[in-house]
Amino acid sequence: QVQTVESGGGLVQPGGSLRLSCAASGRLFSIFFMAWYRQAPGKQRELVAQIASGGSIYYADSVKGRFTISRDNAKNTVYLQMNSLKPEDTAVYYCNSNPPLQEYWGQGTQVTVSS
Repeated sequence: QVQTVESGGGLVQPGGSLRLSCAASGRLFSIFFMAWYRQAPGKQRELVAQIASGGSIYYADSVKGRFTISRDNAKNTVYLQMNSLKPEDTAVYYCNSNPPLQEYWGQGTQVTVSS
């Protein structure tokens, strides 16, 4: 059973922008912090940003000032607007709660930043 579906990734040049979307199950979305994670080849999965149901937000230092997380509670959807992308942002991006629940990991969406 699919619990989260990420979309919006792609290939973009350095300095470009992408907007990721994640449709999550209602149960997950209503109870937990929602977050975006990423995993680059050969590296551990890391927390990129999180947003509480009430709106409080956290960003990793590496994306602060470039990425914006938001959520639409009516649509059970969380977004990640990524601007000024860098090659080091290349990774598979996932959404989940924070702390993450194993059963809610989806397939992720690939973001590749390259010229």
